[in-house]
Amino acid sequence: MAKMALSGAALCTRLSLARLYGLRVDCLTAGTAFPHASCGLRLSLFRHYSPSKARRGIGRNVASKLQWANDKYESFLKRRFPRFYQLYHTFVEGFRLLFRDAKDIVRIKTKMVKEGVEVQNLPYRDMEQLRQFRRDVIKALPLVMISIPPFANYLVFVLMYYFPRQLLIRHFWTPQQLVEFRGVYHANRAENHRAVLRGLESAASRVKDVALQNRLVGLCATVKNGKHPKVSEIHAVRGLFSGPPLGMKRMSADQMRHICPLLFLTARLPGFLIGTRLSRHALELLRLDRALSRLGPNQLSDSELRQACYVRGLNSDRLSINQCREWLSQWLQVSCQLKESEVSLLLHTMVLLSANYPHVSRH
Repeated sequence: MAKMALSGAALCTRLSLARLYGLRVDCLTAGTAFPHASCGLRLSLFRHYSPSKARRGIGRNVASKLQWANDKYESFLKRRFPRFYQLYHTFVEGFRLLFRDAKDIVRIKTKMVKEGVEVQNLPYRDMEQLRQFRRDVIKALPLVMISIPPFANYLVFVLMYYFPRQLLIRHFWTPQQLVEFRGVYHANRAENHRAVLRGLESAASRVKDVALQNRLVGLCATVKNGKHPKVSEIHAVRGLFSGPPLGMKRMSADQMRHICPLLFLTARLPGFLIGTRLSRHALELLRLDRALSRLGPNQLSDSELRQACYVRGLNSDRLSINQCREWLSQWLQVSCQLKESEVSLLLHTMVLLSANYPHVSRH
């Protein structure tokens, strides 16, 4: 297959050179056969066959021949190796999407510099694109480093083929893989729901205000019993998340480690580093919510809506669009009333609101 692609490229080069050679022969013939031709005729011939036009013509010929060779190559793969063709097509489309996102990031960064726009004042889609692109680059970096040594690209290709979820970013997943892998990742973070609730119950024992203590215990009991809590029940305990025992700077290290998987962060770091990372991600999520509220959730496409719910802790691929809209509305009712000092509640809401939300097949 590689030989076929190379031979196609070589054929394109030879055809283009042949056309160039023929062009030069025509020019020389014209000058030799008509030595007494008028200056105007010679000038017109010179203009017609000017080097710049010849180069443009060669470029167009080469591009068209390469496109022809590529089309033939893809047709061959699709006919003879359909599974490999799907992989090949996914990779080509993935690189196209990745380059498009990179151009968008450059545009956003340029706008921020020229107009002096802060991140928190960006439109929702720009803010979300910055967040997602940063995560994609961090995930792809190890694979890029592995591919640097000579001949390592063959090993990298094998690794990418057998471990697409672990090594590839979303641009290089098929639609089926996207749903499958998001389900796997959500199952991993759902394993920590019970631990987060136990941490809340443990923290409740250190609350001096009896009324607040009872509300927090009751909220945890509601979720543990398989019921979906009301937004008002979550707001009733928000005062506990700005200071001790559940504020960002007052939480126990164990509780922070239970929360890390909800955001797909590693928990194998010192406590102070985990706290810093969680605080940064929680503030980023709060600002995203505020930008989304300014835009209006109804302005999101179906794919954007599912992604927004997934980022906030819900397995949206198993829900209908109407359920996703309903859930996101509840989330924003909680989020948009919080102060930055209360962002710890936002992280716990990823469990409180999503643990028992109805899981039904899409329709």
